[in-house]
Amino acid sequence: MIYYRIVFFFFLLCHISAKGQAKNDPWLKEILEKKGSPLLQHVLSNPDSFQYQVIYTRINRDKHNKPHFRNYYVNVDRNRYFNPASTVKLPTALAALEKINKLRKQGIDKNTTMLTDSSYEGETSIATDTSSANGLPSVAQYIKKIFLVSDNDAYNRLYEFVGQEQLNRTLQKKGYKDVRITRRFVPMNEEENRHTNAIRFMKEGNIIYEQPAAYSQYHFDFSKKINIGKGHYNWKDSLIQEPMDFTTHNNLPLEDLQQMLRSVMFPQSLPRKKRFNLGQEDLAFLYQYMSAYPSESHFPTYDTTEYFDSYTKFFYKAGRQKPPPYIHIYNKPGWSYGFLTDAAYVTDSRNGIEFMLSAVIYVNRDGILNDDKYEYTEVGYPFFKDLYEVIYNMEKERKRKYVPTFSH
Repeated sequence: MIYYRIVFFFFLLCHISAKGQAKNDPWLKEILEKKGSPLLQHVLSNPDSFQYQVIYTRINRDKHNKPHFRNYYVNVDRNRYFNPASTVKLPTALAALEKINKLRKQGIDKNTTMLTDSSYEGETSIATDTSSANGLPSVAQYIKKIFLVSDNDAYNRLYEFVGQEQLNRTLQKKGYKDVRITRRFVPMNEEENRHTNAIRFMKEGNIIYEQPAAYSQYHFDFSKKINIGKGHYNWKDSLIQEPMDFTTHNNLPLEDLQQMLRSVMFPQSLPRKKRFNLGQEDLAFLYQYMSAYPSESHFPTYDTTEYFDSYTKFFYKAGRQKPPPYIHIYNKPGWSYGFLTDAAYVTDSRNGIEFMLSAVIYVNRDGILNDDKYEYTEVGYPFFKDLYEVIYNMEKERKRKYVPTFSH
């Protein structure tokens, strides 16, 4: 009896201590270290410097082609802050589509012309969009630009359409308790970001729906102070010799980003509460532009010397390689302040392979933020490339009882 009590007590202690620590599957880290390049091995051996997190999601199909998921982790800790940068565009786009669906009774869909007015200090208006086929802005056009090249203005417009309060309440209701989206990607203070623009939806020159300017009264918990680096440049390009304060910035833990992506690619695999209210047409639209390349787009049209095909595909970005035609990557990356993040669902129709891979890394050797001196090219993008190659090769060698059909 004493023996069992000791074993139980030891198990309880391990469980309690593990709750506040990073999630780790030692076998995955061992494979990455064994099969990875010298650069990948260097990154993995310096978790404090690079603050990396990795989630590999293995997918097995049953005889009915139903997917079953298992996540494996390396150094994943939702309490360790990283700047999510453009990854917040994924939940914002999903919330915008969900809101559009609620407005269908007003005769609105994602392609309806959406005009944005200026309603408060710092806001700007939008009445045209030369990148679209008809020269007019819409939710659909903004979403295209978000996934094709991670367009910041497109995100700002969807943030304004959904509204800060509604956006965060939507995510909270879906169980994403640690997620907060507090700001646009323009220089604005906290109060200015609480205000969002008045919006008009138009059809054949007539207003069919007006959304008034809004003010967010959403209460954010900023009690946990977040300071990063040893110095930073402010908006006036002045060097401040103290860490940068991220306390009120956007927050999106890697686990939540991965689950949001899964909610799009495999909605039936999650409880209804965790999903977004999207129809099959919405999902098909997302699948198209989450996997498309800038060179494939005509509205908008991009200069492919700047927006090359792997521009937003971090697992292929090092060297600017384009994935072969049988590989499709559905993803949303983000890059800012030395942090690189990507969450992706990968399919290989030739070899019957599918998996999810999400990761973040911090590359800022000098510790100064906003100086544009980050090791993205030297370390960051090669880290994603090497990580992807190890996982892809492992998946290629893995025996599957049932090969996926990718019918969805």
